Amino acid sequence: MAVIEETQRRGTLLAIEEVNERGGVNGREIVPVFYDPASELSSFGRYAKQLLIADDVTMIFGCYTSSSRKAVLPVVERLNGLLWYPTLYEGFEFSPNVIYTGAAPNQNSVALCQHLIKSYGRRFYFIGSDYIYPHESNRIMREAIQKHGGDVVGETYLSLHARRRDFLPVMREIRELQPDAIFSTVVGDATIYLYQSFADANLNPKTTPIASLTTTETEIRAMGFDVGEHHITAAPYFQNLESDSNRIFVNSYKKKYGDDEPTNMCAEAAYFQMHIFAKALEATNSMDPDILRPMVLGSNFDAPQGRISINPLSNHTDLWTRIGRANRLGQFDLVHQSFAPVQADPFLTAY
Repeated sequence: MAVIEETQRRGTLLAIEEVNERGGVNGREIVPVFYDPASELSSFGRYAKQLLIADDVTMIFGCYTSSSRKAVLPVVERLNGLLWYPTLYEGFEFSPNVIYTGAAPNQNSVALCQHLIKSYGRRFYFIGSDYIYPHESNRIMREAIQKHGGDVVGETYLSLHARRRDFLPVMREIRELQPDAIFSTVVGDATIYLYQSFADANLNPKTTPIASLTTTETEIRAMGFDVGEHHITAAPYFQNLESDSNRIFVNSYKKKYGDDEPTNMCAEAAYFQMHIFAKALEATNSMDPDILRPMVLGSNFDAPQGRISINPLSNHTDLWTRIGRANRLGQFDLVHQSFAPVQADPFLTAY
């Protein structure tokens, strides 16, 4: 998971640096305590407990996979910590001990389904990594596809440790089934191998794209711009958005980490959630989750993606819905975006 988790770490540290350069919070610096679970699920819960007990930390920023979040969740609930979770996920969860700043299914899956059916056709093939998020996301996407008269013609899951050769039989099956679009919930390094295998099989992304909720500018860079071109991603944020807040974010990120390092939706969420935390801490002057949380809920922030707010009904974030098509420069050209932030509905009550 390092390919994407590293960008979340970078977004977090950039925001901390900006807060500290402005004098910190009420005259005090934010000092991060950092542990690297190295993509090992068992380490997430263990480090969360260490942070909350041994390190006397009350706020945890991190986790990418839903499995890692699920490992940390009982720890923060039992010890009354607050997890800030900057990753899109499968929804159908609420905890008073989590602030969810990534997209819920109604903010990405629903619009992506409608766009794919309208632009490419009704026959879908599902491929995912074998853990919680892909299975649940595919369940939601299947229901959306069927609701719009579509069909899932194939579905397969591969290990999080899948290598390039593991995708060869998948490409043969896709060629035989001839779906109109491929919905991918593959994550981490395996994402790179999926797209490269697609290109090796000479499949055409112009007519049968891989559509994803997780493939960002960072994975496109790793797989090769030519490999990623024409494939589709739904996300609240893309690097090439035109706004003053995004230009500041992108310039600061590249100045700190290198001109060839792209931003992405996970780095952006990690970045803005730290700024929201700093604002709430300034107002409350307390690291007690029970005191700080009410100040966070209902708060607004001019994030790089646009103005967002933490929805007090669900602890989720009202985010923008966007769909992009990857171009030869490794960026995404917008093909759809909402007119305003979409209210988080993690239980799909309105769909």
